[in-house]
Amino acid sequence: MLIVQKYGGTSVGTCERIENVAQRVINAKEQGNQVVVVVSAMSGETDKLVQFSQNFCHSSYPLPNPRECDVILSSGEQVTRALLAIALESKGYKAISLSGQEAGIVTDFMHTKARIEKIHTQKICTLLEQNYIVIVAGFQGATLQGEITTLGRGGSDLSAVALAGALRADKCEIYTDVDGVYTTDPRIEPKAKKIDRISYEEMLELASMGAKVLLNRSVEMAKKLNVNLITRNSFSENEGTLITREENIMEQPIVSGIALDKNQARISIIDLNDEPGIAAKIFESLSKVSINVDMIVQTIGRDGKTDLDFTIPKTEVTQAQQVLQDFSHLFEKLEYDCNIAKVSIVGVGMKSHSGVASLCFKAMAQENINIMMIGTSEIKISMIIEDRHAQKAVRALHATYQLDQ
Repeated sequence: MLIVQKYGGTSVGTCERIENVAQRVINAKEQGNQVVVVVSAMSGETDKLVQFSQNFCHSSYPLPNPRECDVILSSGEQVTRALLAIALESKGYKAISLSGQEAGIVTDFMHTKARIEKIHTQKICTLLEQNYIVIVAGFQGATLQGEITTLGRGGSDLSAVALAGALRADKCEIYTDVDGVYTTDPRIEPKAKKIDRISYEEMLELASMGAKVLLNRSVEMAKKLNVNLITRNSFSENEGTLITREENIMEQPIVSGIALDKNQARISIIDLNDEPGIAAKIFESLSKVSINVDMIVQTIGRDGKTDLDFTIPKTEVTQAQQVLQDFSHLFEKLEYDCNIAKVSIVGVGMKSHSGVASLCFKAMAQENINIMMIGTSEIKISMIIEDRHAQKAVRALHATYQLDQ
């Protein structure tokens, strides 16, 4: 078998932990597998490098040069990949470490948030045939012209999934400091259970709704490339959670998990001119500055006016406010509410079962929680509520759908 393993920052946070990772890699190798390992920077190292790059910013240079930022940010993984190779060699195993560029990862030119365009696998395949354990620096690649780029938040997971797809690996194991995907955050609901198998679609919804085990970019790529993705704890021997195609899961639960996202803000445009094309212009302007609009509700027009509510990440409120000032002549008032949260129920079984929504709303009513906005898809129901009720809502929904059973 060909296995791609990825180890996050906490897993390689110290030399002792790198020794632990080396032993896990050896165990996989001793079972007769070919092994490619993708590593992140040591825990906290990337934040430190970001801080270094910002030390030289002032009024004349308010933001660091993105190209030079990528050169700096990519150095964290360079250290980790070399240390792991040294650790493996000290135990008598052939190991070689590669940068993203050496591994053949080709990206576009978007510095600090590049997208992978292609992976040339010849070098890695040759090294595997020569019985090497190949260690690749995650989070990075290079343009065709050799410019170093980084892939943005969650980039090491993305590197691992993309390599697994390009190499046609049998599985891709993502090692973190948690046992797998849970029915909800165990810190909120101690009765949360680890999920053994979950579909790409459910994991995508949970990730985009606030679950933090995996970012949706890596799940999207795993689905596209048909990569069997396993998330596991690097500090235990637990089996973890398999993320795979829906048809590979025999028994589909109605609801698989509850997600909570507190990085939400609601923007209300009051008495907006009710004319064709105005909403399109507003959302086009927001998209041009990469503001991600989530849920949208528009009221029925009255006397030529309407109200338009939508949610965005809380971190993007100031930027949205600046954009919306250009439309101030078209509405009466603009309101912002950052004291909200989005709670979502997710499950592929919702496609074939009725009454899921009524149970959800009944649970909120019994807890005296007011629902401000509702958004749905085939396999999810999301609700905007006051953030002070967020944890109570998660626990109530978890109990309603008996996810602790």
